[in-house]
Amino acid sequence: MTERPKRRYVSDVRKENAEATRLRIAEAARALMLERGYAATTMAGVARASGVVVQTLYTSCPGGKPGLAKLVWDVTLAGDAQAVPQSARPHVQAILAEPDPGRKLAVFAEMALTIYERVGPVHRVLRAAAAADAGLAGVLADTERQRLAGSRGPAEHLAAAGALRADLTAERAADHIYALTSIEVFERLTEVCGWSVRDCQDWLARTLSQTLLEPAGEQPADAYLSSAEDPPGSRPPPMP
Repeated sequence: MTERPKRRYVSDVRKENAEATRLRIAEAARALMLERGYAATTMAGVARASGVVVQTLYTSCPGGKPGLAKLVWDVTLAGDAQAVPQSARPHVQAILAEPDPGRKLAVFAEMALTIYERVGPVHRVLRAAAAADAGLAGVLADTERQRLAGSRGPAEHLAAAGALRADLTAERAADHIYALTSIEVFERLTEVCGWSVRDCQDWLARTLSQTLLEPAGEQPADAYLSSAEDPPGSRPPPMP
């Protein structure tokens, strides 16, 4: 009777230690990749920077260097090394709890741009190196497949709520979400067009609403955009 809580405590401590180690490895690897590039970042260098032996590195991220890149991506995407699914995280829970479809998409857009700010620099580094590394190219292809699969969650949620346009299936809605939240789209809007991240967030909320929702549901997304806080001319023009 007394052993069971003790074993659970030991298991929890080991789990916390493993998560802390994975986070330390991911942060060290991300810093080196952003500073030196993917090709110049070595497993030995990451091990030294994170204070672990090389064997621990291979244990924490199986698959060698592409596995290390996957760990960096996953931790950067989530914001931590905890084994918590996206569906259980606070931002997603807030979207599920929000009753208004337009507001759901406004919160979703905020989450998407927050993620972009985290993963954008990492994605650029990995994308630039993927042409010369088949393993890394496979990692990036997997992340795109996962992103498409993840887009089905909000699409199916809107469909279940009866908010999707009548002429739009949940599968096609997921395709729209996947395309509109592409990292490359945000890069071009910020780096080429000169938009701010907030401009992108407002555009995404508005465009998702216009694309996915029945006409009566288009207004709420705009109602939650804080355009009154921005100076005249700072916003992109409305979509045609």
